Amino acid sequence: MKNLALFLLSVFILIHPSTASGETKIPILIYHSIDEFKGHGSKELYVSPENFEKQMMYLRDHGFTLLTFEQWNDTKNVDKPIFITFDDGYKNNLNVFAIFKKLETAHFKPRGTMFVISDFVGRSNRLSKSELKMLADSGFFSIQSHTATRPDLTKVKDYQYELKESKEKIQRMTGQPVIALAYPYGDYNDKVLAETKKYYSFGLTTIPEYFIEKGMKDERYLLPRLYVKYSTTMEEFVNLVHGK
Repeated sequence: MKNLALFLLSVFILIHPSTASGETKIPILIYHSIDEFKGHGSKELYVSPENFEKQMMYLRDHGFTLLTFEQWNDTKNVDKPIFITFDDGYKNNLNVFAIFKKLETAHFKPRGTMFVISDFVGRSNRLSKSELKMLADSGFFSIQSHTATRPDLTKVKDYQYELKESKEKIQRMTGQPVIALAYPYGDYNDKVLAETKKYYSFGLTTIPEYFIEKGMKDERYLLPRLYVKYSTTMEEFVNLVHGK
């Protein structure tokens, strides 16, 4: 009987490893430009549309559920939760919209979160107000804040402008709630966390880890993210999203 019980426990762990260990690794991926690299800026902050489409196809074909932060509570109720985030609000993120539309099926709803810099909206290489509104209305995207001017928040004094006013500007543009902030450069300290908590429900860092809920203080304001880069191979991407 004892051997049977051990056997059944082993089978359960194999089938439900995250449940048995009490830990579910949730990848929160960070992208910037989805475009061909043409020699401007940092090459590693680009992912070609072809590679991005292959990555999203892999998520679709392997049962991942793409979520936004409005759906945070669904992480415990869906298969293979994952968050896809884009920083800075580049105009080339319209390529993401085209790819999401292409890959959507009755069983797969692509979703992503764009963190935009409110004062940069409408610049030549950034998304415009009308484009952000269109993306928000599409149901594919949640538009959130990357502050007003993308400063190092550990060094600024006017938190109300960077946090509160950027939030309100973006909400006026999209007509949707802004509940999440991506810290510029991933920089934060106790003061930044305290100010962020006044206006947002989530704060995102660039700590290169998986999110594992531990019930720690402020853990929703210290969300880690994993970079997907120009040089990321498909094998590396697969390992990344499977927590290897």
